[in-house]
Amino acid sequence: MIILGIEGGGTRTSVVLVDSASETVLANFTAGPGNLHFLDRDALAAHLEEIRRQLPVTPDRIGIGFAGVRSEGDRERLTAAVAKTWPGVPAVVTDDLVLALESTTWPEDCAAQVLLVSGTGSCCLGRHRNGKVVKVGGRGHVIGDRGSSCDIALHALRSIVTISDIHADWPPLGADILTFLQMNDPESLIEWSSTASKTELASLARVVFAAAESRQDEIALAILKRAGERLSKDSVHCAARVAARGEKVQFVLNGSVLLKNPAFAEGVIARIRESWPNSEVTCLDEPSVRGAVEMARNPEVATTTLVSVNQPKASADQATTARSWRPVSASPTELRHPKSTNFAEMPIAGAIRLMLEEDETIPAKILAESEHIEWTVREVVRAFSEGGRLIYCGAGTSGRLGVLDASECPPTFRTPANLVQGIIAGGRTALWSAVEGAEDDFAAGEKAIEFRRIGAADVVVGISASGHAPFIWGCLGEAKKRGATTVLVCCNPAYRDHPLLDGAILPDTGPEILTGSTRLKSGTATKLVLNLITTLAMTHSGKVMSNLMIDLNPSNAKLRDRAVRIVRDITGVAETIALDTLEKTGWNVRASCEALREER
Repeated sequence: MIILGIEGGGTRTSVVLVDSASETVLANFTAGPGNLHFLDRDALAAHLEEIRRQLPVTPDRIGIGFAGVRSEGDRERLTAAVAKTWPGVPAVVTDDLVLALESTTWPEDCAAQVLLVSGTGSCCLGRHRNGKVVKVGGRGHVIGDRGSSCDIALHALRSIVTISDIHADWPPLGADILTFLQMNDPESLIEWSSTASKTELASLARVVFAAAESRQDEIALAILKRAGERLSKDSVHCAARVAARGEKVQFVLNGSVLLKNPAFAEGVIARIRESWPNSEVTCLDEPSVRGAVEMARNPEVATTTLVSVNQPKASADQATTARSWRPVSASPTELRHPKSTNFAEMPIAGAIRLMLEEDETIPAKILAESEHIEWTVREVVRAFSEGGRLIYCGAGTSGRLGVLDASECPPTFRTPANLVQGIIAGGRTALWSAVEGAEDDFAAGEKAIEFRRIGAADVVVGISASGHAPFIWGCLGEAKKRGATTVLVCCNPAYRDHPLLDGAILPDTGPEILTGSTRLKSGTATKLVLNLITTLAMTHSGKVMSNLMIDLNPSNAKLRDRAVRIVRDITGVAETIALDTLEKTGWNVRASCEALREER
């Protein structure tokens, strides 16, 4: 059997092709970086194709781990790309950290393993024999990567500059760094540090290690002591999250910072053993890419799905909940519209008329849901009065509409930014471009609700044209578990009595003129429903007087003109008085009206 192992990292991708019968290495080479989050669909396809072209034969089985595989959606995206490059070849896909653990021997007397990696970046991965998996650290050199080359380099740069400013003396370590970078003065570091890549920054760690070893430089020694303490603490914290204190844990060290600096590694090992006495500590002696080969070698592993490195293995109850989001019925939004089968050939004038005629049917469909809309509005009003929030969650167009409605509440009603929130599958990037696999990531929906700290006082509204997006069911399922009120806004009436829902607003807008393009009627209906929810909830929370926005936030000239008109309409005062009062109250319309009423 010919096995292909691929390990995609932040700086390079390692590839090995092995004949498992004779253990002969048929190919062994590296390619460009393999971080999934930095490769779009075309770049990922090109990257895998480059690897395929260099192989002498087609593999029988593939093991592959990429940096950035953090969720089920990431795993599915990489799986699809591998399947397209090597059609019909069984493959196991996971995070690159798992590969390092798979390349080691797990001692039978150890209940858990913890991988500690420190290279350009750093992180820990722990796993228990019961299936629990936890990741600690990482997250890039700006907010994470404690004890990594980048962390060491940043600490060094800040230390030498601070010492220079305080003592008016450029330290020896600073001279070493200038020499390494071929610079003549410290000011040159300003421009370089603002444009240096992560790899360029990490290269300065070598200067720090050299200074510590060659002349026991005090600054360098202090920096490395701090880095070692950070690495040992992270690894022990990781162990504590997967294992009980009395259990034996194997700690596996990997990465250039640890493997290329033995004295530094010994210090880290000593701290780990002191903090976790019942432990076995070893350095990785096999390339991580061998772990990909070992996973692919096992047919049972190669045909099953691995648990995400960020999530514990699902319990039976969680598995049942996960199954409950499955589509309950084909959605009307996906059917072909009988009036538009010749849409591509239709004259533009006729197409305009047809689309607008279909849009005219939307208000009646929404009006049919008025009872459910009213119930939802009352629940949101209750939530606001009890310190709760309104949380929209959706994917694609639905998610963008939720974020849009949430973002309009602070300027319109002077609400805190967190009172009405929007959660979109795929995060910020998905606001302006599609994020592959985001809609299908049930676990990401659960995590989004967890990290927004949703509670029983909140109302969570899932938005999905068809109701078939796993992400929103992850949101709704987790929200339900936390006691929040759950509502679905959807154009598929089959979800009326879904077990995860407390309420549902389900206008049946029918097939789209352009089949499946739910940004059309479904999107329009969704926007109208969200308008109703927030406008009426804010009105019945005291944010409106008559038909005037008395809590308007006048943040520009147009809105300040409107604020003046509102104050005049409510109080009957002259324009100059309204303007003067608004300026005194910091452009608070409500406060201005109250002040003018008290004067009367």
